[in-house]
Amino acid sequence: MVTAVEAVQPRRISLLLGALVMTGALLVGLAFGARLGLLMIVGALLGVSLYHAAFGFTAAWRVFISERRGRGLRAQMVMLAIAVVLFFPALGAGTLWGQSVSGFVAPIGVSVVVGAFLFGIGMQLGGGCASGTLFTAGGGNARMAITLLFFIVGSLIGTAHFAWWMDLPALEPVSLVATFGAGGGIAVSLALFGAIAVLTVLLEKHRHGRLEEAPRANFSQGRWFTGPWPLLFGAVALALLNFTTLALAGRPWGITSAFALWGAKAYEFIGGDVSQWAYWQSPGNAAALEASVWSDITTVMNVGIILGAMVAATLAGRFAPTLRIPLGSVMAAIIGGLMLGYGARLAFGCNIGAYFSGIASGSLHGWVWLVAGFAGNMLGVRLRPWFFDRPPSNRTRAKVS
Repeated sequence: MVTAVEAVQPRRISLLLGALVMTGALLVGLAFGARLGLLMIVGALLGVSLYHAAFGFTAAWRVFISERRGRGLRAQMVMLAIAVVLFFPALGAGTLWGQSVSGFVAPIGVSVVVGAFLFGIGMQLGGGCASGTLFTAGGGNARMAITLLFFIVGSLIGTAHFAWWMDLPALEPVSLVATFGAGGGIAVSLALFGAIAVLTVLLEKHRHGRLEEAPRANFSQGRWFTGPWPLLFGAVALALLNFTTLALAGRPWGITSAFALWGAKAYEFIGGDVSQWAYWQSPGNAAALEASVWSDITTVMNVGIILGAMVAATLAGRFAPTLRIPLGSVMAAIIGGLMLGYGARLAFGCNIGAYFSGIASGSLHGWVWLVAGFAGNMLGVRLRPWFFDRPPSNRTRAKVS
Protein backbone atom coordinates (compact mmCIF):
# COMPACT_ATOMS: atom_id res chain seq x y z
CA MET A 1 0.00 0.00 0.00
CA VAL A 2 1.35 3.45 -0.96
CA THR A 3 1.45 5.84 1.99
CA ALA A 4 0.61 9.53 1.74
CA VAL A 5 4.27 10.43 2.26
CA GLU A 6 5.37 8.05 -0.52
CA ALA A 7 2.78 9.58 -2.87
CA VAL A 8 3.75 13.17 -2.11
CA GLN A 9 7.51 12.65 -2.59
CA PRO A 10 7.38 12.01 -6.39
CA ARG A 11 5.14 15.05 -6.79
CA ARG A 12 7.69 17.22 -5.02
CA ILE A 13 10.46 15.89 -7.23
CA SER A 14 8.30 16.49 -10.31
CA LEU A 15 7.63 20.06 -9.21
CA LEU A 16 11.36 20.62 -8.72
CA LEU A 17 12.13 19.20 -12.15
CA GLY A 18 9.35 21.27 -13.70
CA ALA A 19 10.78 24.37 -12.03
CA LEU A 20 14.19 23.41 -13.42
CA VAL A 21 12.76 23.24 -16.94
CA MET A 22 11.11 26.64 -16.59
CA THR A 23 14.22 28.19 -15.06
CA GLY A 24 16.41 26.72 -17.79
CA ALA A 25 14.01 27.97 -20.47
CA LEU A 26 14.01 31.44 -18.91
CA LEU A 27 17.82 31.60 -18.72
CA VAL A 28 18.27 30.30 -22.27
CA GLY A 29 15.62 32.72 -23.49
CA LEU A 30 17.30 35.69 -21.80
CA ALA A 31 20.72 34.73 -23.15
CA PHE A 32 19.86 33.57 -26.67
CA GLY A 33 16.33 34.72 -27.45
CA ALA A 34 12.78 33.91 -26.44
CA ARG A 35 12.26 31.38 -29.24
CA LEU A 36 15.10 29.21 -27.96
CA GLY A 37 13.69 29.34 -24.44
CA LEU A 38 10.29 28.25 -25.75
CA LEU A 39 11.95 25.39 -27.65
CA MET A 40 13.27 24.00 -24.35
CA ILE A 41 9.67 23.86 -23.13
CA VAL A 42 8.64 22.18 -26.40
CA GLY A 43 11.41 19.63 -25.81
CA ALA A 44 10.10 18.97 -22.30
CA LEU A 45 6.59 18.42 -23.68
CA LEU A 46 8.05 15.99 -26.23
CA GLY A 47 9.72 14.12 -23.37
CA VAL A 48 6.46 13.89 -21.43
CA SER A 49 4.56 12.73 -24.54
CA LEU A 50 7.17 10.13 -25.50
CA TYR A 51 7.28 8.73 -21.97
CA HIS A 52 3.58 8.65 -21.14
CA ALA A 53 2.62 7.22 -24.55
CA ALA A 54 5.66 4.90 -24.52
CA PHE A 55 6.00 6.01 -28.14
CA GLY A 56 9.03 4.02 -29.21
CA PHE A 57 9.97 3.33 -32.81
CA THR A 58 12.28 0.44 -31.91
CA ALA A 59 9.77 -1.69 -30.01
CA ALA A 60 7.02 -1.01 -32.56
CA TRP A 61 9.21 -2.23 -35.41
CA ARG A 62 10.50 -5.22 -33.42
CA VAL A 63 6.98 -6.35 -32.50
CA PHE A 64 5.89 -6.11 -36.12
CA ILE A 65 8.95 -7.95 -37.41
CA SER A 66 8.80 -10.76 -34.87
CA GLU A 67 5.06 -11.01 -34.10
CA ARG A 68 3.33 -9.15 -36.96
CA ARG A 69 1.59 -6.83 -34.51
CA GLY A 70 1.23 -3.49 -36.30
CA ARG A 71 -0.48 -1.16 -33.82
CA GLY A 72 2.73 0.80 -33.24
CA LEU A 73 3.48 1.13 -36.96
CA ARG A 74 -0.06 2.34 -37.65
CA ALA A 75 0.33 4.98 -34.94
CA GLN A 76 3.47 6.17 -36.74
CA MET A 77 1.49 6.49 -39.96
CA VAL A 78 -1.12 8.62 -38.17
CA MET A 79 1.68 10.81 -36.79
CA LEU A 80 3.21 11.24 -40.25
CA ALA A 81 -0.18 11.93 -41.87
CA ILE A 82 -0.94 14.75 -39.44
CA ALA A 83 2.58 16.11 -39.90
CA VAL A 84 2.48 16.33 -43.71
CA VAL A 85 -0.95 17.98 -43.67
CA LEU A 86 0.46 20.65 -41.36
CA PHE A 87 3.96 20.93 -42.83
CA PHE A 88 3.49 20.91 -46.59
CA PRO A 89 1.43 24.12 -46.95
CA ALA A 90 3.88 26.00 -44.70
CA LEU A 91 6.92 24.63 -46.54
CA GLY A 92 5.30 25.46 -49.87
CA ALA A 93 4.73 29.05 -48.74
CA GLY A 94 8.19 29.30 -47.16
CA THR A 95 6.89 31.11 -44.09
CA LEU A 96 4.84 30.23 -41.03
CA TRP A 97 3.42 32.93 -38.74
CA GLY A 98 6.11 35.36 -39.88
CA GLN A 99 8.96 32.87 -39.47
CA SER A 100 10.91 31.72 -42.52
CA VAL A 101 10.73 27.90 -42.63
CA SER A 102 12.48 25.11 -44.53
CA GLY A 103 12.46 21.34 -44.25
CA PHE A 104 15.06 18.62 -43.97
CA VAL A 105 15.62 17.67 -47.61
CA ALA A 106 18.80 15.67 -48.25
CA PRO A 107 20.49 13.80 -51.14
CA ILE A 108 19.72 10.13 -51.75
CA GLY A 109 22.87 8.07 -51.95
CA VAL A 110 25.00 5.25 -50.66
CA SER A 111 25.56 7.04 -47.36
CA VAL A 112 21.83 7.26 -46.62
CA VAL A 113 21.21 3.58 -47.36
CA VAL A 114 24.22 2.33 -45.40
CA GLY A 115 23.72 4.80 -42.55
CA ALA A 116 20.03 4.01 -42.11
CA PHE A 117 20.75 0.27 -42.26
CA LEU A 118 23.41 0.58 -39.54
CA PHE A 119 21.10 2.77 -37.50
CA GLY A 120 18.37 0.12 -37.78
CA ILE A 121 20.68 -2.59 -36.41
CA GLY A 122 21.75 -0.21 -33.65
CA MET A 123 18.11 0.42 -32.69
CA GLN A 124 17.60 -3.22 -31.78
CA LEU A 125 20.96 -3.72 -30.07
CA GLY A 126 21.01 -0.36 -28.31
CA GLY A 127 17.41 -0.83 -27.23
CA GLY A 128 16.15 2.45 -28.61
CA CYS A 129 16.26 5.04 -31.37
CA ALA A 130 17.33 8.67 -30.96
CA SER A 131 14.13 9.84 -29.27
CA GLY A 132 13.80 6.53 -27.40
CA THR A 133 17.31 6.79 -26.01
CA LEU A 134 16.66 10.28 -24.66
CA PHE A 135 13.28 9.67 -23.07
CA THR A 136 14.15 6.28 -21.55
CA ALA A 137 17.44 7.60 -20.18
CA GLY A 138 15.54 10.55 -18.75
CA GLY A 139 12.97 8.12 -17.37
CA GLY A 140 15.65 6.41 -15.28
CA ASN A 141 16.88 3.57 -17.52
CA ALA A 142 20.59 3.35 -16.64
CA ARG A 143 21.34 1.00 -19.56
CA MET A 144 20.12 3.64 -21.99
CA ALA A 145 22.59 6.09 -20.49
CA ILE A 146 25.30 3.72 -21.78
CA THR A 147 23.65 3.66 -25.20
CA LEU A 148 23.50 7.46 -25.17
CA LEU A 149 27.21 7.78 -24.28
CA PHE A 150 28.29 5.58 -27.17
CA PHE A 151 25.69 7.18 -29.43
CA ILE A 152 27.69 10.39 -28.91
CA VAL A 153 31.00 8.61 -29.56
CA GLY A 154 29.64 7.03 -32.74
CA SER A 155 28.35 10.42 -33.90
CA LEU A 156 31.80 11.95 -33.47
CA ILE A 157 33.44 9.12 -35.43
CA GLY A 158 30.82 9.62 -38.14
CA THR A 159 31.84 13.26 -38.53
CA ALA A 160 35.48 12.18 -38.94
CA HIS A 161 34.53 9.93 -41.88
CA PHE A 162 31.79 12.17 -43.26
CA ALA A 163 33.73 13.54 -46.25
CA TRP A 164 34.61 10.05 -47.52
CA TRP A 165 30.97 8.97 -47.47
CA MET A 166 29.85 12.17 -49.19
CA ASP A 167 32.17 11.39 -52.13
CA LEU A 168 30.22 8.20 -52.88
CA PRO A 169 27.45 8.21 -55.55
CA ALA A 170 24.28 10.11 -54.67
CA LEU A 171 21.26 11.61 -56.38
CA GLU A 172 20.16 15.19 -55.95
CA PRO A 173 17.64 15.93 -53.17
CA VAL A 174 14.01 15.37 -54.15
CA SER A 175 11.16 17.24 -52.46
CA LEU A 176 7.57 16.06 -52.89
CA VAL A 177 6.42 19.62 -52.13
CA ALA A 178 8.58 21.05 -54.92
CA THR A 179 7.69 18.23 -57.32
CA PHE A 180 3.92 17.93 -56.80
CA GLY A 181 3.05 21.09 -54.87
CA ALA A 182 1.71 21.08 -51.32
CA GLY A 183 -1.64 19.50 -52.25
CA GLY A 184 -0.18 16.88 -54.57
CA GLY A 185 2.55 16.03 -52.09
CA ILE A 186 -0.03 15.53 -49.33
CA ALA A 187 -2.10 13.24 -51.59
CA VAL A 188 0.92 11.10 -52.53
CA SER A 189 2.09 10.89 -48.91
CA LEU A 190 -1.34 9.99 -47.52
CA ALA A 191 -1.71 7.26 -50.13
CA LEU A 192 1.63 5.76 -49.05
CA PHE A 193 0.76 5.97 -45.34
CA GLY A 194 -2.58 4.32 -46.04
CA ALA A 195 -0.93 1.54 -48.03
CA ILE A 196 1.51 0.80 -45.21
CA ALA A 197 -1.30 0.80 -42.63
CA VAL A 198 -3.42 -1.55 -44.75
CA LEU A 199 -0.44 -3.87 -45.23
CA THR A 200 0.10 -4.08 -41.46
CA VAL A 201 -3.59 -4.88 -40.97
CA LEU A 202 -3.52 -7.65 -43.57
CA LEU A 203 -0.35 -9.22 -42.20
CA GLU A 204 -1.54 -9.00 -38.59
CA LYS A 205 -4.90 -10.59 -39.41
CA HIS A 206 -3.18 -13.29 -41.45
CA ARG A 207 -0.98 -14.19 -38.47
CA HIS A 208 -3.44 -13.73 -35.60
CA GLY A 209 -6.92 -13.72 -37.13
CA ARG A 210 -7.78 -10.31 -35.69
CA LEU A 211 -6.16 -7.03 -34.73
CA GLU A 212 -4.69 -6.44 -31.31
CA GLU A 213 -6.98 -4.43 -29.06
CA ALA A 214 -5.55 -1.17 -27.78
CA PRO A 215 -5.73 -0.63 -24.00
CA ARG A 216 -8.64 1.56 -23.01
CA ALA A 217 -7.78 5.12 -22.08
CA ASN A 218 -8.59 6.14 -18.52
CA PHE A 219 -7.94 9.78 -17.73
CA SER A 220 -9.70 9.84 -14.40
CA GLN A 221 -7.72 10.62 -11.26
CA GLY A 222 -5.08 12.70 -13.05
CA ARG A 223 -4.07 10.16 -15.70
CA TRP A 224 -3.15 13.05 -17.99
CA PHE A 225 -0.25 13.70 -15.62
CA THR A 226 0.65 10.19 -14.51
CA GLY A 227 -0.01 8.26 -17.74
CA PRO A 228 -0.11 5.94 -19.51
CA TRP A 229 -1.48 7.53 -22.66
CA PRO A 230 -2.82 5.69 -25.72
CA LEU A 231 -0.39 5.44 -28.62
CA LEU A 232 -2.62 7.58 -30.82
CA PHE A 233 -2.52 10.39 -28.28
CA GLY A 234 1.25 10.24 -28.45
CA ALA A 235 1.15 10.28 -32.26
CA VAL A 236 -0.98 13.43 -32.31
CA ALA A 237 1.15 15.14 -29.65
CA LEU A 238 4.42 14.43 -31.49
CA ALA A 239 3.04 15.72 -34.81
CA LEU A 240 1.74 18.93 -33.22
CA LEU A 241 4.94 19.53 -31.25
CA ASN A 242 7.08 18.95 -34.36
CA PHE A 243 4.96 21.55 -36.15
CA THR A 244 5.47 23.90 -33.20
CA THR A 245 9.21 23.33 -33.56
CA LEU A 246 8.97 24.29 -37.23
CA ALA A 247 7.17 27.50 -36.29
CA LEU A 248 9.69 28.48 -33.59
CA ALA A 249 12.96 27.21 -35.05
CA GLY A 250 12.23 27.60 -38.75
CA ARG A 251 13.04 23.93 -39.31
CA PRO A 252 11.68 20.58 -38.04
CA TRP A 253 12.60 18.56 -34.97
CA GLY A 254 16.00 16.87 -34.99
CA ILE A 255 18.09 15.13 -32.35
CA THR A 256 21.40 13.64 -33.41
CA SER A 257 23.29 16.67 -34.72
CA ALA A 258 23.59 17.69 -31.06
CA PHE A 259 25.25 14.37 -30.22
CA ALA A 260 27.95 15.07 -32.81
CA LEU A 261 28.40 18.55 -31.35
CA TRP A 262 28.64 17.23 -27.78
CA GLY A 263 31.22 14.66 -28.89
CA ALA A 264 33.27 17.30 -30.70
CA LYS A 265 33.16 19.67 -27.73
CA ALA A 266 34.25 16.88 -25.37
CA TYR A 267 37.03 15.77 -27.72
CA GLU A 268 38.38 19.32 -27.98
CA PHE A 269 38.14 19.70 -24.19
CA ILE A 270 40.61 16.81 -23.74
CA GLY A 271 42.98 18.26 -26.32
CA GLY A 272 41.67 17.00 -29.65
CA ASP A 273 41.04 19.12 -32.75
CA VAL A 274 38.10 18.56 -35.08
CA SER A 275 38.25 21.93 -36.84
CA GLN A 276 40.10 20.44 -39.81
CA TRP A 277 37.53 17.72 -40.40
CA ALA A 278 35.37 18.48 -43.44
CA TYR A 279 32.13 18.05 -41.48
CA TRP A 280 33.12 20.84 -39.09
CA GLN A 281 34.26 23.18 -41.88
CA SER A 282 30.77 23.80 -43.26
CA PRO A 283 29.56 27.26 -42.16
CA GLY A 284 26.73 26.02 -39.94
CA ASN A 285 28.72 23.33 -38.15
CA ALA A 286 31.78 25.57 -37.77
CA ALA A 287 29.63 28.26 -36.16
CA ALA A 288 28.04 25.72 -33.80
CA LEU A 289 31.48 24.45 -32.79
CA GLU A 290 32.64 27.96 -31.90
CA ALA A 291 29.45 29.04 -30.12
CA SER A 292 28.09 28.08 -26.71
CA VAL A 293 26.45 24.67 -26.71
CA TRP A 294 23.41 26.35 -25.11
CA SER A 295 22.85 28.39 -28.25
CA ASP A 296 22.26 25.18 -30.22
CA ILE A 297 18.56 24.50 -30.85
CA THR A 298 18.92 20.73 -30.91
CA THR A 299 20.92 20.66 -27.67
CA VAL A 300 18.37 22.76 -25.84
CA MET A 301 15.49 20.59 -27.05
CA ASN A 302 17.35 17.36 -26.19
CA VAL A 303 17.92 18.59 -22.64
CA GLY A 304 14.24 19.48 -22.49
CA ILE A 305 13.28 15.95 -23.63
CA ILE A 306 15.40 14.36 -20.90
CA LEU A 307 13.99 16.62 -18.19
CA GLY A 308 10.44 16.20 -19.49
CA ALA A 309 10.80 12.42 -19.37
CA MET A 310 12.13 12.68 -15.81
CA VAL A 311 9.07 14.73 -14.84
CA ALA A 312 6.76 12.15 -16.44
CA ALA A 313 8.57 9.21 -14.79
CA THR A 314 8.42 10.74 -11.33
CA LEU A 315 4.74 11.65 -11.74
CA ALA A 316 4.09 8.04 -12.76
CA GLY A 317 6.12 6.77 -9.79
CA ARG A 318 8.41 4.79 -12.07
CA PHE A 319 11.70 6.65 -11.77
CA ALA A 320 13.87 3.94 -10.21
CA PRO A 321 17.30 3.59 -11.87
CA THR A 322 19.23 0.37 -11.31
CA LEU A 323 22.85 -0.41 -12.10
CA ARG A 324 22.27 -4.17 -12.26
CA ILE A 325 22.75 -4.59 -15.99
CA PRO A 326 23.81 -7.97 -17.47
CA LEU A 327 27.13 -7.95 -19.33
CA GLY A 328 25.52 -8.98 -22.60
CA SER A 329 23.10 -6.10 -22.34
CA VAL A 330 25.98 -3.68 -21.67
CA MET A 331 27.86 -4.95 -24.73
CA ALA A 332 24.73 -4.56 -26.87
CA ALA A 333 24.30 -0.99 -25.58
CA ILE A 334 27.90 -0.14 -26.51
CA ILE A 335 27.79 -1.69 -29.98
CA GLY A 336 24.27 -0.43 -30.64
CA GLY A 337 25.13 3.08 -29.49
CA LEU A 338 28.14 3.25 -31.80
CA MET A 339 26.05 2.07 -34.75
CA LEU A 340 23.26 4.53 -33.95
CA GLY A 341 25.62 7.48 -33.83
CA TYR A 342 27.67 6.53 -36.87
CA GLY A 343 24.63 5.61 -38.95
CA ALA A 344 22.79 8.83 -38.12
CA ARG A 345 25.67 10.99 -39.40
CA LEU A 346 25.88 9.11 -42.70
CA ALA A 347 22.11 9.14 -43.26
CA PHE A 348 21.57 12.88 -42.56
CA GLY A 349 19.63 12.07 -39.43
CA CYS A 350 17.91 9.44 -37.34
CA ASN A 351 14.38 8.14 -36.91
CA ILE A 352 13.40 11.72 -36.05
CA GLY A 353 15.53 13.98 -38.27
CA ALA A 354 15.53 11.70 -41.33
CA TYR A 355 12.42 9.50 -41.00
CA PHE A 356 9.82 11.59 -39.14
CA SER A 357 10.97 15.11 -40.02
CA GLY A 358 12.39 14.06 -43.39
CA ILE A 359 9.07 12.63 -44.55
CA ALA A 360 7.20 15.55 -42.93
CA SER A 361 9.47 17.82 -45.03
CA GLY A 362 8.52 15.97 -48.21
CA SER A 363 12.05 14.63 -48.68
CA LEU A 364 12.36 11.42 -50.66
CA HIS A 365 15.44 10.56 -48.61
CA GLY A 366 13.10 10.08 -45.62
CA TRP A 367 11.33 7.26 -47.46
CA VAL A 368 14.65 5.68 -48.46
CA TRP A 369 15.69 5.93 -44.81
CA LEU A 370 12.49 4.12 -43.77
CA VAL A 371 13.14 1.17 -46.09
CA ALA A 372 16.85 0.84 -45.26
CA GLY A 373 16.28 1.44 -41.54
CA PHE A 374 13.54 -1.18 -41.39
CA ALA A 375 15.84 -3.68 -43.13
CA GLY A 376 18.49 -2.96 -40.49
CA ASN A 377 15.91 -3.58 -37.78
CA MET A 378 15.12 -6.98 -39.30
CA LEU A 379 18.78 -7.98 -38.97
CA GLY A 380 19.00 -6.38 -35.52
CA VAL A 381 16.08 -8.48 -34.27
CA ARG A 382 17.95 -11.61 -35.38
CA LEU A 383 21.09 -10.46 -33.55
CA ARG A 384 19.38 -9.68 -30.25
CA PRO A 385 19.50 -13.28 -28.88
CA TRP A 386 23.31 -13.08 -28.97
CA PHE A 387 23.16 -10.40 -26.28
CA PHE A 388 19.84 -10.82 -24.50
CA ASP A 389 18.29 -13.84 -22.84
CA ARG A 390 15.48 -15.35 -24.87
CA PRO A 391 12.06 -15.02 -23.21
CA PRO A 392 10.67 -18.39 -22.12
CA SER A 393 8.27 -20.04 -24.54
CA ASN A 394 4.64 -20.62 -23.60
CA ARG A 395 5.41 -24.28 -22.94
CA THR A 396 8.28 -23.39 -20.63
CA ARG A 397 6.16 -20.84 -18.78
CA ALA A 398 3.44 -23.43 -18.31
CA LYS A 399 5.91 -25.87 -16.77
CA VAL A 400 7.31 -23.22 -14.45
CA SER A 401 3.89 -22.13 -13.30
